[in-house]
Amino acid sequence: MIGHLPLDEQLVALKSVLSRNEVLLEVLHRTAGLGLRGWYLTAGCLFQTVWNVATDRHPTSGIKDYDVFYFDDHDLSWEAEDRVIKTSAEAFAGLPADVEVRNEARVHLWYEQKFGAACTPYTSSEAAIDSFAATTCCLGVRLEPDGQWRVYAPHGLADVFNLVVRPNPVLAPRQVYETKTARWRRQWPELTVLGWPSESAILTRASP
Repeated sequence: MIGHLPLDEQLVALKSVLSRNEVLLEVLHRTAGLGLRGWYLTAGCLFQTVWNVATDRHPTSGIKDYDVFYFDDHDLSWEAEDRVIKTSAEAFAGLPADVEVRNEARVHLWYEQKFGAACTPYTSSEAAIDSFAATTCCLGVRLEPDGQWRVYAPHGLADVFNLVVRPNPVLAPRQVYETKTARWRRQWPELTVLGWPSESAILTRASP
């Protein structure tokens, strides 16, 4: 199984598997041309492509959208982010998918109102990826100027390849995790979804 291979071999396998999703490749190439600061293609479109290939589904099956994170803390106004969103929409025109581009430097300005929990300002796109509700989601890929793939995977790739969804109780509420995993289970019943930890376990984990 790929999830039991050495990490360098898992990285090679990841690129091979993701390359089977032609929409994902096109999003990567078009995003690379936008000149966004610290950007990554991230979240569902990545690990769900792996799930699809691992379960003999079409590589794009069940993927709702393609999320692009970037980080620009020079201008935190909505107007600045909206300009990037509109420019990106033109770049992604014609693709058979929704591509959502968001400035992660602004998340703390709206997160609490939407999810009911305060969010400390992020310092990078990587920090934003770290806070996904499941560690399996904590994955980002981008194309460097020389065409090389840059992969950010703070929790490794074993769970992604092994179809294991593991909670990441650092920011997102339990309800967000359980709502997402319930939807994923309906689409990919082969998943092993681990339960949300108890409050005591979370407090123990957070203790120095």
